[in-house]
Amino acid sequence: MECVLAEALLSQIPDPRVLFGALCRGEASVERVETLRFLLQRLEEQQACGDGGAAALPAAARQVAVEYLVSLMRAGPAVDPGHQRRRLLRAAGAALRSCARLAEGQQLAAALAEEALRDLCAGWPASGPEGAARAPRAEAAVEVLAAVGPCLRPCEDEGLLRRVARVSLALALGGEGGEAGPAEDVAALVTGRLLPALGQCGGPALRAVWDGLVGPGAPSELGSVGPKLLVLSALAEKLLPQPGAGADTGPDARSCWRFWRSVQAALAQAQDALTRKRARYLLRRAVEVSAELRADCSCSLQDRNGPSLFWWDEKKKDELLKFWENYILIMEALEGNQIHVIKPVLPKLNNLFEYAVSEENDCWLFHPSWHLCIYKRLFESENKILTKEGVIHFLELYETKALPFSQEFSEFIIDQLMDALSESSLYSRFPGQLIGSASPLGLKLQKFLVTYVSLLSEEIKSSFLFKFIQKMTTRHWCAVPILFLSKALASVPTCKALGLEGLFALRVVLQCTMITHQILLRGAAQCYLLQTAINLVDVEKVSLSDVSTFLTSLRQEESLARGTSLWTELCDWLSINESCFRQPSACSSVEPHETSSLKTYVKDLVQQYVKTPSWETGEKCYMPDWLEAKLVATMVLLAVDVEAMKVQYGDEQRTQNVLRMFLDPLLDTLMKFATNAYMPLVKTDKCLQLLLKLLHTCLLKGPRTQDDEVYTLLQNLVMSTTESISEFILRKLTMNELSSVSDMDRCQLYLMVLTELINLHLKVGWKRGNPVWRVLSSLKNASIRHLQEMGSGQEPTLSTQIQRVVSMASLAMICEAVDQKPELQLDTLDAGPTEEFLSSLQLNQTLQKPLTEEQGSVLEQSSSQGWGKIVAQYIHHQWVCLSFLLKRYHTLIPTSECEILEPILPALQMPKRTLQFALEALTVLPSDQILPVFHCMKILVPVLLTSSESLCIESFDMAWKITSSLSNTQLLFWSNLKAFVQFVFDPKVLSIAAKLKSQAYLKIKEIMFKIIEMSAIKTGVFNTLISYCCQSWIVSASNVSQGSLSSAKNYSELVLEACIFGTMFRRDQRLVQEVQTFIENLGHDCAANIVIQNTKREDHYVRICAVKFLCLLDGSNMSHKLFMEDLAIKLLNKDELVSKSRTRYYVNSQQHRVKNRIWQTLLVLFPRFDQSEESFKTSICTFLSVLSHTDIITENIPEKKPILKQALIIILQWCFNHNFSIRLYALVALKKIWSICKVLHVEEFDALTSVIESSLNQVESMHGAGNAKKNWQRIQEHFFFATFHPLKDYCLETIFYILPRLSGLIEDEWISIDKFTSFTDIPLDVGFQWYLSSTQLCELKAGDWSQQDIDSNSGEADYPSEWTDVQKKIIPWKNNVTDLNLEQVFQDRAAKLGKSISRLIVVASLIDKSTNLGGLCRTCEVFGASVLVVGNLQCIKDKQFQHLSVSAEQWLPLVEVKPLQLTDYLQQRRAEGYTIIGVEQTARSLDLTEYCFPEKSLLLLGNEREGIPANLIQQLDVCVEIPQQGIIRSLNVHVSGALLIWEYTRQQLLKHGVH
Repeated sequence: MECVLAEALLSQIPDPRVLFGALCRGEASVERVETLRFLLQRLEEQQACGDGGAAALPAAARQVAVEYLVSLMRAGPAVDPGHQRRRLLRAAGAALRSCARLAEGQQLAAALAEEALRDLCAGWPASGPEGAARAPRAEAAVEVLAAVGPCLRPCEDEGLLRRVARVSLALALGGEGGEAGPAEDVAALVTGRLLPALGQCGGPALRAVWDGLVGPGAPSELGSVGPKLLVLSALAEKLLPQPGAGADTGPDARSCWRFWRSVQAALAQAQDALTRKRARYLLRRAVEVSAELRADCSCSLQDRNGPSLFWWDEKKKDELLKFWENYILIMEALEGNQIHVIKPVLPKLNNLFEYAVSEENDCWLFHPSWHLCIYKRLFESENKILTKEGVIHFLELYETKALPFSQEFSEFIIDQLMDALSESSLYSRFPGQLIGSASPLGLKLQKFLVTYVSLLSEEIKSSFLFKFIQKMTTRHWCAVPILFLSKALASVPTCKALGLEGLFALRVVLQCTMITHQILLRGAAQCYLLQTAINLVDVEKVSLSDVSTFLTSLRQEESLARGTSLWTELCDWLSINESCFRQPSACSSVEPHETSSLKTYVKDLVQQYVKTPSWETGEKCYMPDWLEAKLVATMVLLAVDVEAMKVQYGDEQRTQNVLRMFLDPLLDTLMKFATNAYMPLVKTDKCLQLLLKLLHTCLLKGPRTQDDEVYTLLQNLVMSTTESISEFILRKLTMNELSSVSDMDRCQLYLMVLTELINLHLKVGWKRGNPVWRVLSSLKNASIRHLQEMGSGQEPTLSTQIQRVVSMASLAMICEAVDQKPELQLDTLDAGPTEEFLSSLQLNQTLQKPLTEEQGSVLEQSSSQGWGKIVAQYIHHQWVCLSFLLKRYHTLIPTSECEILEPILPALQMPKRTLQFALEALTVLPSDQILPVFHCMKILVPVLLTSSESLCIESFDMAWKITSSLSNTQLLFWSNLKAFVQFVFDPKVLSIAAKLKSQAYLKIKEIMFKIIEMSAIKTGVFNTLISYCCQSWIVSASNVSQGSLSSAKNYSELVLEACIFGTMFRRDQRLVQEVQTFIENLGHDCAANIVIQNTKREDHYVRICAVKFLCLLDGSNMSHKLFMEDLAIKLLNKDELVSKSRTRYYVNSQQHRVKNRIWQTLLVLFPRFDQSEESFKTSICTFLSVLSHTDIITENIPEKKPILKQALIIILQWCFNHNFSIRLYALVALKKIWSICKVLHVEEFDALTSVIESSLNQVESMHGAGNAKKNWQRIQEHFFFATFHPLKDYCLETIFYILPRLSGLIEDEWISIDKFTSFTDIPLDVGFQWYLSSTQLCELKAGDWSQQDIDSNSGEADYPSEWTDVQKKIIPWKNNVTDLNLEQVFQDRAAKLGKSISRLIVVASLIDKSTNLGGLCRTCEVFGASVLVVGNLQCIKDKQFQHLSVSAEQWLPLVEVKPLQLTDYLQQRRAEGYTIIGVEQTARSLDLTEYCFPEKSLLLLGNEREGIPANLIQQLDVCVEIPQQGIIRSLNVHVSGALLIWEYTRQQLLKHGVH
């Protein structure tokens, strides 16, 4: 049309200049410019044909270009904004190109290009308002360059082409990825318009662009990948050789390794899907071009080592095409980001490895970086399930394949794999695994690391393991990942892989493990890291000093302790290798001189430790660090145990000689303590520190704690120095030698040593008059004297105040020692001067901040913070002394204010004032100092609760406020909570409050429920409360006193809440608990289990404590019976309340769990009730199930006939019920009871024989394989009827473990009998026989319980090695189908509706959303589909369905086919001649525009999110996909279905000639 118009104009006006003038005048418009373009193009065609026309045409064309078109394009948005402007620019650019060609010889193209290039450079870069103003000019410049670029001459204009190419590339690479704005628009325009135009120029321009993309100076950072791929995809056809082209047509991207690295970076790391799509396009085009060219090519890396990044061999064309087809298919499937979509495709990844590895030559054929791109995409997926699947797939590689070594593989393991392994959720159990089972991923990681390391050469192995450990130091790991990584490292076979740097890296990893609050996991990780050091360290490269420094990083209270298998393993290692350790340089002046002998090293180590450097002999110096003492003590005991292993059993003398040899320097120094008054403080401090560390470290952990030869020898050696040490400590504490703030740490050290000496003397037998006894008596008297003298009102100095604090601390230590060990009695039991002094202390007295003696100014060293800490210690020690006094003389506390008892002790005889002081102390003391105040309140509150209730309530409130505020402070919270519970829930307090029924009673209950509420977020809180209360209500393990439950009944809500307690944890909390259980199950194999005490803080122990308490109750005791009845009533009320809370609840929901716990508790209580008749509401199936055990129920009844007769009459009635389940249960009961009647030969039942026998024979002889027969067989094999014994199985194991396990309850509800027996806070009688089931019930598996309505082999289908056809974004389905007979007569209903019969069946059973179903129903009715198949016919009642269907369901036949029935349904329809068509994108799907629908077509639509299941894809005859042009991957399922329904209808109408 345009050509005709242009021809008409030229025929009327031969002179083109006239036409140009007419078109260029007037207001610019799109139509005017497009007309000019048509005209110019027609003139260009005429000139090409030799019909040139006017000679002035070139000049006229130049004039139009320069004076009109360029000016028009620069004019800006005002000319024609928006989409019209872009259209105008396109038309003007095309006209400009024609002008340049018409004006040949006048270099118009070069001039225009130069000017446009200047405009482009001037208009970019810019942002903000200025950038927006320049953007139109830059846009016009791009259009000009795109128009005239192909007209430039490759040789003459080479420089210009290169400059244009460089600027264009800079714009393209700089625009994408930034903020949206003018620069990004220009960059997109350059990439879409200018670069393809330059690509047509070939030669210099294309080479300049190529060099800028992949040359040595090309940007390589990840942020440039997106723009780079945008440019590469725009120029793909120019950068890849074309069939039939010449030899020198430009660069070949296939041979450039930087090109392939860019493609790989985009595939693996690009964040946006569009960049990844461009990378797949480039890869696909390269493969297609290689196949078309039929020529070999290769692209090696820069270093030329290893396999090629890309290669083509025409002889292996089929294998290569298959490899890349599968590769691209996998990468496209990963875009779905759904495990159900990707899992069916993963077998193809295995095939990629088979293609990529040459087993003959043991080398890679394809570069492994291609495979790693897939794993990177899997590992970085937002879907953690997909990440886990990818990690597991990678870890399984070496189980079945022997892959050649690859440096990239090694780097990938250390980098991306370890980053992925840092995610804790990956270590969760698989469904069906028991709690406490090993993590599947953890096991695979362990196996993978062992296998991979074993395949490495020694040199590579050392480097790999060192980098692996270094990677562990680069981040803060959560407890679970660091545990399993450490366990995997510990499993690596012994080798000399790590030197000093490796040992140092392991030490850094140890420090990383200390961050977590999970003590058991932290300890286990330390154990495994020590085993790693033992297995992997090359002893010839490290010294004993390096090893000892490493060992100090371990926490002995969590991992490395004497008596554990780990300690023994370490001793074995030291013994075997002691002559192989590296010797340090002889010039070292800091380290002791070491030789190859461990014995000599330790001996020198102790000597150097005891020796004090000259610069540390001053009197005023700080306490040494404890770390050095810990190191020396550990090495001494290790060396002693190593020597003990070398001698024969029982050679005690040699062990004693070795220990004596090591400790001689220490013992000699300790013996001089009493006589050498000028011994340096640092030396005495270090010796006492080492003494304490030796005593603490020497204690054995584990089963052999009694007969420890080394500890006995150490104890005897220390005892020999007791007199010297104790006299030294007495002098230091009483002779004003502690006079500075730093000396308070020494005071603490001296008191700790004195306490240890007391313990040693107690173990060998305490004797009055021994050195420690004499020191304690003198210390007590001197401390009281100092405190009395310093209260005289003199101006305090620093030394006097410090001595005051020291004296109070000494008194507190003596009080604590006497309180804990009554045999230490220093005085008579009667109150004396000491008690009178302690009772008269000025409580909470704030010590005045001292002044220096020389200057009278405030002492600088005693800062406010430091002095406040000392004052707090002083007050704390006051309350320790008072707590001792109250416990010892609590009988002297008067019960009324007027009562006065002798002797007079003010603190005791004025309890109200003392409690007020206690409240004041709680406001003054820091949280770590309040325990003695709680202990005092425990004694005072019961006395004052009646007379001073408001004061007691205030103490409850303040104590709870402090305790609850510490819930996030692990070290302080538990001890404070225990003390708080002991004073608030003291039996006396509970009893008095219950009698008064006043505000205190309500406050206690309020606090009780607050504790229970806190336990929902902090595990173990409720355990502390219920354990203390139950123990306080129990007098002994075998007897509950007559009146002990009188107050407990008033707090039965506590027991009720304990019986049903159990929180639903978050996934991360559950994982930590499961891993802790796994570590505990390792037992002695993990030293952390021996060292760390089990605190029994798991939620299970709350219920265990309550149940064991209930088991101790005696039904014949009236108070016990009343308590149990009250609890049972409350449990039943709770059950009813839970049932009403929600009309429906599901298995393992919180409601279902609570109801289960209620009835478990009732089962524990029922045997203790009177066996009287009670009426319970139950279902008829439950009643019939009980009747089936009539033989056991009536075994002690002599006359059974009446009972059997009544049972038969009832059962026969239910045998004819319309409900199938009821009939089934009735038939089982009938069979059981009829067998009893036949054994008893009851004649009066003969009349029923024929009826009963025929009924049973009929059900036994049912034909076919339907559900009825299967269910009859299953119910008879059901454990309740086949194995369960109501009496023999009535035990705790059945109630709390077997039944929950068999009934499908989540593992959190299973309480094994081992937990009952290990919980010893509430011990049961020795003769208690209610623990274990005596039948085979415990041996059954969970599957024997479930009443399945589907095939018995239900479960997730196993995936074949490779599907013949796979979906790109689908979920696999379960291959479970019931027997189905769906013979529907569609014609009847259609005939009644007066409609024509179509042969199209639309199956929408997989669709979930009612809106989609409603829309499909409407579409099917409009286009005359024969039937719509849905998964549930109830959907038509949904309001959203009805809103979309607009009554279409009334005019369209609907059929219900469940998703699990689809396989059978599809097979039936295929047998009837239907072609099964899937609406899905698969590897072999056909284009909708090319597919011809058969008349009998069945259209299967997929699920909204998951598409068509993988197993159903195998049932399809064909898959049809809708061609797409956009970026979004899929259409809505209703839209997709509507398109195919219309296409089917259209084709059928054309076939039958209907228009």
